[in-house]
Amino acid sequence: MSHYRSKTLATWLALLAGPLGLHRFYLHGFRDPWGWLWPLPTLVGLLGVQRMQDIGQDDRLAWLLIPWLGLAIAAAMLSAIVYGLTPDEKWDARHNPDLPVQSTAWGPVFAVILALLLGAAVLMGTVAFSGQKFFEWQLESAAPR
Repeated sequence: MSHYRSKTLATWLALLAGPLGLHRFYLHGFRDPWGWLWPLPTLVGLLGVQRMQDIGQDDRLAWLLIPWLGLAIAAAMLSAIVYGLTPDEKWDARHNPDLPVQSTAWGPVFAVILALLLGAAVLMGTVAFSGQKFFEWQLESAAPR
């Protein structure tokens, strides 16, 4: 008999620790290859943030790396939204097939609301940052030397 996988816990894990892939390990175990790959874009993006702090805003490599962090966070928020909005019957059929359906109440709903807010803000910030840097360097390369 398998252990119960809570939709509420999976949703909150995706919200709070999703960029590290902890929700994947909770649902699929430590043999899940996506769980091990999930933190890579987060770490790449954090490297970009570190480079920008050390070198400054004109570091082109940081400009290429930082959006990976935003995309990793946005993807984790999307996972939280999908988990939280999955009907209880469908969730339990997939993750708890041998156990009776359990109602989750409002726990996942609050996580979905926070994931929508955070995910939208991070995604908009990532697009704005990337677009700004792209057009700045377009102008810089077009300027006479």
